[in-house]
Amino acid sequence: MAFQKDLCDAIVIGAGIQGCFTAYHLAKHEKRVLLLEQFLLPHSRGSSHGQSRIIRRAYPEEFYTQMMDECYRIWARLEHEAGTQLHRQTGLLLLGRKEDPEFQTIQTTLSRQAVEHQRLPSEEVKQCFPNIRLTRGEEGLLDKSGGVLYADKALKALQDAVRQLGGIVRDGEKVTEIIPGLPVTVKTTSGSYQASSVVITAGPWTNRLLGPLGIQLPLQTLRINVCYWREKVPGSYGVSQAFPCLLALGLDLAPHHIYGLPAGEYPGLMKVCYHHGNEADPEERDCPPRFSDIQDVQILCRFVRDHLPDLEPTPAITERCMYTNTPDENFILDHHPKYDNIVIGAGFSGHGFKLSPVVGKILYELSMKLTPSYDLTPFRISRFPGLGKAHL
Repeated sequence: MAFQKDLCDAIVIGAGIQGCFTAYHLAKHEKRVLLLEQFLLPHSRGSSHGQSRIIRRAYPEEFYTQMMDECYRIWARLEHEAGTQLHRQTGLLLLGRKEDPEFQTIQTTLSRQAVEHQRLPSEEVKQCFPNIRLTRGEEGLLDKSGGVLYADKALKALQDAVRQLGGIVRDGEKVTEIIPGLPVTVKTTSGSYQASSVVITAGPWTNRLLGPLGIQLPLQTLRINVCYWREKVPGSYGVSQAFPCLLALGLDLAPHHIYGLPAGEYPGLMKVCYHHGNEADPEERDCPPRFSDIQDVQILCRFVRDHLPDLEPTPAITERCMYTNTPDENFILDHHPKYDNIVIGAGFSGHGFKLSPVVGKILYELSMKLTPSYDLTPFRISRFPGLGKAHL
């Protein structure tokens, strides 16, 4: 199809995991879709690169746990279609104090949603996972459905599927202007396209596209340290030893979560990261670390020393990733307040990858003006004061 002349049903801007799943759902429903990406694929500039992400049902918010049911089904379907393993079930072990409100709420949510889980007192954690050390008052909560998603393989599988379904993927093509109207016009460094609707899934670049459209969302772009830690005994924290993913809550040493994935990406190295970072312009992601970056790594060093004694307590490899956070760390999935054929998916706050199958479905539904499959109240722009239509 000659997209320069023909009208698309939808243009999706940003080929990270959210944009790819949006384009996938559009193409599955035989819509003419163009997926635009400013960088050459694959790239490591945004939030969707790397080999692994955690998948879990364990959430304090029931609406995410409910969405995960369909996410697991769509991940399995994509895995079947691609003929490539995209997921490995390892279990997810939450560590926290039993009196911690978030820890309690997650257990309540798992129970109410009938998710298979197991509460593990400290002695049972020690028996099941002898290379995890708990501090006083901590215990475990095992979400048995948790595991690892193979992120880079999933991204490639989706991009291939979009092409096979008749969609067009154009990388190395930066959007320079979005002109509202019926149709919407999207100008890039290489051409001009028109579509009935546009979906913006541009991660940390979202507000640069929205500024000329009269809105700035309360998004904070953070640079995250992705740290890998060497096993003292190779394989001791690996998937072959049935070691689970970890999520540590309510720690004295840190106000944010710490998470870990079993060794696999790099032989003999376990991924352990702090679920927060420092404000950074996405164009300056690779600038030298500041003192606040070093503080985050020091928090991880103390956690590894105290909880994972069979890892070397200094990171062997440190990489970078971007988060785009909202104030409440819930996503934004909504129409532009003034232009209802411009749809925004943003603010995935470092926990959107696992939920992308359903996020993409919702963004497809919004772009086609279909009734959303889920209650979008937690994701509306209007939850932020001053960003409704009156703001424009």
